[in-house]
Amino acid sequence: MMSRSYTNLLDLAAGNFPVMGRERERERRRFPRVMTVPGSIAELDDDQANSVTSDNPSSLASDRMIIVANQLPLKAKRRQDNKGWNFNWDEDSLLLQLKDGLPEDMEVFYIGSLKVDVDPIEQDDVAQLLLDRYKCVPTFLPPNVLEKFYDGFCKKQLWPLFHYLLPFSADHGRRFDRSLWEAYVYANKLFAQKVTEVLNPEDDFVWIHDYHLMVLPTFLRRRFIRLRMGFFLHSPWPSSEIYRTLPVREEILKALLNCDLVGFHTFDYARHFLSSCSRLLGLEYQSKRGYIGLEYYGRTVGIKIMPVGIHMGQIESVMKLADKEGKVEELKKKFEGKTVLLGVDDMDIFKGINLKLLAMERMLKQHRKWQGRAVLVQIVNPARGKGIGLEEIQVEIQESCKRINEEFGKPGYEPIIFIDRPVSVSERIAYYSIAECVVVTAVRDGMNLIPYEYIVCRQGIPGTESGSDVNESKKSMLVVSEFIGCSPSLSGASRVNPWNVETTAEAMNEAISMEDAEKQLRHEKHYRYISIHDVAFWSRSFLQDMERTCADHFKRKCWGIGLGFGFRVVALDPSFRKLSVDTIVSDYIKSKSRAILLDYDGTVMPQNSINKSPSAAVISVLNRLCGDPKNTVFIISGRGRDSLSRWFSSCRKLGLAGEHGYFLRWPQKGEWETCGQSSDFGWMQMAEPVMKLYTEATDGSSIERKESALVWQYRDADPGFGFSQAKEMLDHLESVLANEPVAVKSGQSIVEVKPQGVSKGVVAEKIFTSMAENGKRAGFVLCIGDDRSDEDMFEAIGSAVSNKFLSAYTSIFACTVGQKPSKAKYYLDDTAEVITMLESLAEETDSPATSDEETAGSE
Repeated sequence: MMSRSYTNLLDLAAGNFPVMGRERERERRRFPRVMTVPGSIAELDDDQANSVTSDNPSSLASDRMIIVANQLPLKAKRRQDNKGWNFNWDEDSLLLQLKDGLPEDMEVFYIGSLKVDVDPIEQDDVAQLLLDRYKCVPTFLPPNVLEKFYDGFCKKQLWPLFHYLLPFSADHGRRFDRSLWEAYVYANKLFAQKVTEVLNPEDDFVWIHDYHLMVLPTFLRRRFIRLRMGFFLHSPWPSSEIYRTLPVREEILKALLNCDLVGFHTFDYARHFLSSCSRLLGLEYQSKRGYIGLEYYGRTVGIKIMPVGIHMGQIESVMKLADKEGKVEELKKKFEGKTVLLGVDDMDIFKGINLKLLAMERMLKQHRKWQGRAVLVQIVNPARGKGIGLEEIQVEIQESCKRINEEFGKPGYEPIIFIDRPVSVSERIAYYSIAECVVVTAVRDGMNLIPYEYIVCRQGIPGTESGSDVNESKKSMLVVSEFIGCSPSLSGASRVNPWNVETTAEAMNEAISMEDAEKQLRHEKHYRYISIHDVAFWSRSFLQDMERTCADHFKRKCWGIGLGFGFRVVALDPSFRKLSVDTIVSDYIKSKSRAILLDYDGTVMPQNSINKSPSAAVISVLNRLCGDPKNTVFIISGRGRDSLSRWFSSCRKLGLAGEHGYFLRWPQKGEWETCGQSSDFGWMQMAEPVMKLYTEATDGSSIERKESALVWQYRDADPGFGFSQAKEMLDHLESVLANEPVAVKSGQSIVEVKPQGVSKGVVAEKIFTSMAENGKRAGFVLCIGDDRSDEDMFEAIGSAVSNKFLSAYTSIFACTVGQKPSKAKYYLDDTAEVITMLESLAEETDSPATSDEETAGSE
């Protein structure tokens, strides 16, 4: 029996995900009550990606939401007799508050860990209690895993990196530790097992929260291919230059792309994520009707940009409590005659607390009128974990407070009031109510809802005037760092670079010196936004986008492919399937006239091959196919005619089309004919200088000059810059060549200018027409290609049927190479399978090529 310890975590990180036997046995005993898939709860066997699929109907009538986060929205307290636990909802938890935006009839389950340690003997009873009473499923992490997972990888590697702190030395952050990554993977796997226990894959939405669980989507997607799953990141996503330093960067990206929707607070964070996907995975996003999406193996992964809001009702209820307790009046008397600036931050090196203190010191020096009058109240919440540099920053803050108070303080006045004790919610709300300005100087923060809470508190209690003059409360000022997530939505705030102490000090002075009328206008603008964009609005919007993104889940054919964190789901049209050799050979034998159209690069020649000339095997199989009088065989390529003539000189009965069909050579004819509408290439003298201009300005780009076309390629250039230059060049060329008979098109890392009316589809139509006119209308069509230019051929086949050049009874096999979205109905995995399939057809030819021809082809 496998140990409960994680001795094989290296296997986990490599993608070999074992199942912990003893834990699984215990789970089977305890959770038989929610799973609706027939039979007992399946083991999380990651080698069987399709073990639970949509083929099993659900017994539930309505959708459910399963919210997965590192911690459950519960408070736990040991009973006084030390026999058991008392649990109650954590009303301040965002996870609990977001329920307000979900449909009333939607059942919500929570999966996460508890904030307390529960003895293993009690875990089963606690789990049953939480499920029955709160619909919560606790994930109990072994202590050694928890430490490495949360305090290790999450807090000392992901958290600093996502806040732009790199471990340049052993003393400055913690270097990447493989064992911590393995613990992170294993912890995510345990969360996945808990999700599986309660999941109805047909009916449920799964909403995963924050950076603690970024590889969880892969575990779930391996089991439930059509699961509706979203992820929201509550921290910043760093720029791609920072993110790319993470040794497991691709594993995390690929895991997140197994979601249907990935959410961020701001466009900046989403932009950095998209840039990471572009540079590391070669994926480009598209925006359609206001929605951003990434095409990933036939699936569209939605990108959601929506800052989270606050729970208005919760804040207002606490305001009433603070007013009832008299805390507001108490603080007003304490700070009578003083102008209060307020800071509320977690003890964290990224909150910029000391920068705020330095700005306050600067303001008092530069604007002496505030000495004796302005007070900065700094509330510091306890640190959430064992973060980096906490001791050093605490010492620095204490020294700054002491220095400022000694320099500017006097009897009855301290410019800095530093509160590092636990502060109740009602007391914090009271401080909001009396503060003239809230100052947030975080150097990097995901969202930070402190300004939102402050604005609502300054609005006062709706419908009452108790406790204070309501008009006095309905004005507010904010000084906020431009590096926090809420900054873009607070257009009336003074946005500052917290590293610039001088400008922050000036902003603080201007904020508290501003006319009341201006303060009130800014306050009203902020309050309108915050009251509309509350937490319910955020969760409702996220659910709507999940529903929209997942709308076609059951309309498409899906496969799970890949090992470990390379696993992904390929989603394709239901009629799209792998080409069966038996089926095609059967139809091939029956037909009396056949058309075989083949692309070259990526179809019969591997794309990554350095030597691009065809192998002896390719020449041999082509000659055998061409030797059958029933066959019309063509290579249709983007290559130039000189290269094609040289490579296939021994294939006398093979038809050739070069430069995507501009040049055409019929079988058994030595002359090439031109298929373009114009033979005037004067436009090249206009287009080439433009391309040269961009080539000189774009390192890694080059120009390929063909007889009929010009191609600018930027495969070796910086992806972002190359793409930007390509868009600019496309507009430039379309403008310069507006009156010329050419088409300007962009492709995969290329911009191409070619004559109008030239495509592989036109060549295919010409071949079908010629065969029909010669009384040999094709009864069998095989068309194989691998890239976008070959889609024109697949489309032309349908047109040929409509135009009667092909019969409605023609056996048509349009086949793309690789599993990807295509107009073709079939696929083969790679060029090796293409050659194998062609050899199977060649074995059934009536008149194979002579041995002399084969010998000539092998020379």
